Amino acid sequence: MPLNNTSPVVHAASRTSCFKAYDIRGRVDDELDADLAYRLGLAYCDRFSPRRVALGRDVRHSSPMLLDALARAFNVGGVEVLDLGLCGTEETYWAAQQSGVDGGIQITASHNPIDYNGLKLVRGGAVPISGDSGLRDLEHAVARSRAVAPRRTPQLTPTSFRAEYVRYLLEQIDLSVLRPLRIVMNAGNGAVGPLLDALRPQLPFELIVVHAEPDGRFPNGIPNPLLPEMRSDTIAAVQAHGADFGVAWDGDFDRCFLFDEQGRFIEGYYIVGLLAEVLLDKAGPASAERIVHDPRLVWNTIDVVARHGGVPVQSKTGHAFIKERMRVENALYGGEMSAHHYFRSFAYCDNGTLPWLLLAELLSVSGRRLSQLVDARVAAFPASGEINRRVEDVSAVLARTESHFGAQALSLDCTDGISLDFGDWRFNLRGSNTEPLLRLNVEARADSALMRARTAEVLAYIDRFG
Repeated sequence: MPLNNTSPVVHAASRTSCFKAYDIRGRVDDELDADLAYRLGLAYCDRFSPRRVALGRDVRHSSPMLLDALARAFNVGGVEVLDLGLCGTEETYWAAQQSGVDGGIQITASHNPIDYNGLKLVRGGAVPISGDSGLRDLEHAVARSRAVAPRRTPQLTPTSFRAEYVRYLLEQIDLSVLRPLRIVMNAGNGAVGPLLDALRPQLPFELIVVHAEPDGRFPNGIPNPLLPEMRSDTIAAVQAHGADFGVAWDGDFDRCFLFDEQGRFIEGYYIVGLLAEVLLDKAGPASAERIVHDPRLVWNTIDVVARHGGVPVQSKTGHAFIKERMRVENALYGGEMSAHHYFRSFAYCDNGTLPWLLLAELLSVSGRRLSQLVDARVAAFPASGEINRRVEDVSAVLARTESHFGAQALSLDCTDGISLDFGDWRFNLRGSNTEPLLRLNVEARADSALMRARTAEVLAYIDRFG
């Protein structure tokens, strides 16, 4: 039976524009407010019938308000609410994997502007709720509901699984081989600081944490290391401290960005290859483990996976598609060039802590610098990185580009947008899910000049229609 859907609605966020392809996010009060969060909680109860749900939140000032509204809805539904407090998305995923926990919701806007917030939802076992796996049903239920969040203090059970989570993380690496590396960590004033504090005593590393204090005002800028202007503090700290490498995160630390010992930002594409190598070597050469990757840049990943006895599997871009394909394939690991990394040992979910721990283990065992490990791969498969272009009609420009370049291509793949392979170079062009943007990625085989020339050629063609 639907729960309390008859109260008059008077809130501003009456529409459901905050429901996106994989999660919920929008401007607070205009698109996402306490009443919408309350209605979402009621819809979650109706759709999934949980008995116990874990709620976590990031540092944004609106996050406690949204958590309280969700908790009130679950109280109405007779659901016990485990309050994880300030934590990262991966900690909420971890909570949802625990026995007796039937789901989890992380309140976070990650790297979005300061006046935004959002919700990431999973079922028990950290199974994602997105798109056709339940999110559209929740959206329709919220749109029909007229419920208003009651003004009463929610009943919460303060809960922490952090100690157990730290034990899990440490079990994924060989502590006996770790060297006393010096590592710069840019917490970005987000939620990762408390987890680093819990990990620090268990590791032989010298952790130099920049912007460690969780602060919803984001005094050093919104943490989004994909933006070049948000990398300077990490680069400066790596260089100033002579660090072995640097790490930076977004606000809920589900994405992990790496910098080498010179302070150079490492494209996520090459980190996918490094992590695939580490995990396949741990599994052994006869394992034939599956490694899932997105179609934007592929040649380096395919080469590394084949060299280390694995089987590369391509999936459409996006966490819902990657996780679904990993479950179907029972894949060991999945990686996207956007710095999302997924692990079978973590319920096929994305995790922003395991990547740097595994990288530290690799550097410890190999005795090599991160630049040495990456430079050879960059030389073998130089890539443009993702380049965005705004166009009036995404579908039309995609079709024109396919027609223009397709006749010369050896193959066409439409897993996500268009991928055209010309033998010594290839490109992927895909549309944004939320904006009138085309996203271009170009790579070549051991020829940086060719990669740059072909990138310029494709961009010049797209710009004719901008």
